[in-house]
Amino acid sequence: MLDIGPLAHLSHGSGFLRGQEMLDEENLITDSGKGILIENGKISAIEDSDELREEYLGGQKGRDLSPQELDGIELLEVGGRAVVPGLVDAHTHLMWGGDRSREARWRQQGLSYHEIAQKGGGIAHTVEETRGLTLDNLVSIGLARIHTALLNGTTAMEVKSGYGLDTECELRLLRAAEELQGVSIDSTWLGAHAAPPGMKREDYVEQILSEQLPKVLDSGLARSADVFCEPGWFTLEETEEICKAAKAGGMDIRLHVDEFTDAGGLSLAAELNSQSGDHAHWSSDDARSKADAANTLQCFLPGTPYSMGETHYPPASECIENGYAWAAATDFNPNCRILSLPFVGSLLTQRMGVDPLASLVAVSRNPAQVTMHEDGLDHGMIKVGGAADINILDSPFWESWCQQPSNSPFAVTLRGGVVTSH
Repeated sequence: MLDIGPLAHLSHGSGFLRGQEMLDEENLITDSGKGILIENGKISAIEDSDELREEYLGGQKGRDLSPQELDGIELLEVGGRAVVPGLVDAHTHLMWGGDRSREARWRQQGLSYHEIAQKGGGIAHTVEETRGLTLDNLVSIGLARIHTALLNGTTAMEVKSGYGLDTECELRLLRAAEELQGVSIDSTWLGAHAAPPGMKREDYVEQILSEQLPKVLDSGLARSADVFCEPGWFTLEETEEICKAAKAGGMDIRLHVDEFTDAGGLSLAAELNSQSGDHAHWSSDDARSKADAANTLQCFLPGTPYSMGETHYPPASECIENGYAWAAATDFNPNCRILSLPFVGSLLTQRMGVDPLASLVAVSRNPAQVTMHEDGLDHGMIKVGGAADINILDSPFWESWCQQPSNSPFAVTLRGGVVTSH
């Protein structure tokens, strides 16, 4: 890649970026004029563009944004466009069946969750539809959605199960995730998403502990376990019991917490050393401090209140002020059908007042710390030795990444050094 414009590499320092580190343009963005050498899916050099052109191509130039081979080397001319890392979506419910579009109107009419379920909606509808899908069906659905995400610059995703709610279907969802291609996949088991239709939650927890979790552990299909820890779903005690059993089996933990009320979920996530506490819309200041001290990432999902017609957004700006580690993700699910992290960036900047650079860190560098790359490489940043997962903007300004909510801001995305179609 030669003739790069501003390069938002985001590679300064280690671990999560916090507070003013997320706004440090001097150390996170390099001026125009760099080139990137990629070998075997990894970045092997970031140097002056003219020097790389002379060393490897004898000064030859290629066509603008059209990969071509010159002297045995594949060349991509960036043409002064800004470059940012491949984006990392750290919270998705990617695969499920059915369509719950009717529920938006029902909510506007004032129907409660229970009333919507009685009309054939709610999670029970999704579970019924998902259980009826074959492995091939699920893979096809997942690949189609990955295509949309990739067009919007996502090169790595966390993918949850959670719409099977029985051992057979939860394992089928995890097997489907293992077969997905196009982006790097990090799989999470979310058997404790809700009690399945017709079963008491207490009985389902027992089934999870005695049957479902042991089989998930035996399968080796999921790196992490998740629980929907919220009043009306799974209690703090149930969440702790499931998480400790999963950790004993070698799994990492990430949790849904405090989406609807401050119920102590983020504090529990910190106590359990969970990799992340997701949603965390209503968590207390004390819980946020505990989470940060435990290196538990607060992963905000602003697309969820947007999709549900709510006006309360999570306190990302306050986390910057207090120096807490945080990220943002899509929460793609039947009621939040968002697969565009640039749209999430638009919500962060245009609705929540977050700086575009901090917003970029929140959907790349920070979530990459808890969303493992399938090849074990550093990603979510552009650095020598890291994954060659890179976005080329259709603009000379890196800020444009989050200012086009209706369409993808990217001219080209590279995944493992390979150009994807745009």
